[in-house]
Amino acid sequence: MHDEAPPLIAPSPADAAERSLVDDVRQMVDDGRTLLEAELAYQKSRALVAGQGAKGIAGWGALALALVFFALMALVMGLLLALSELTNGWIATLIVVLGLLLAAGLSAMAAGKRWKRMSAQLLESEQAP
Repeated sequence: MHDEAPPLIAPSPADAAERSLVDDVRQMVDDGRTLLEAELAYQKSRALVAGQGAKGIAGWGALALALVFFALMALVMGLLLALSELTNGWIATLIVVLGLLLAAGLSAMAAGKRWKRMSAQLLESEQAP
């Protein structure tokens, strides 16, 4: 009463004379098709997991950026209030605006330098054999 499990792969004839080349090629094509279907299913499930993860990352990232924006606005407002006690309101506004424009200009210059460096590296890698 001991039942053996059936083999996963049907035994093929051991003698090469009993097999035909057409059967071997047909089996190889079937195996390739099975492999391709398995790989597509695997990549589809990976893309689904990545997409779901990206939604969460994007949401939390957007919240973080919004909170940083509001923190910077609070800092600007605090600077305006603090400087308006030392000078009048218009001069305090001018100081804060000029400071923000200076910071924006320095950031733009840093971004420009990085852009030039990256472009040079990309052009260099395209020209290399």
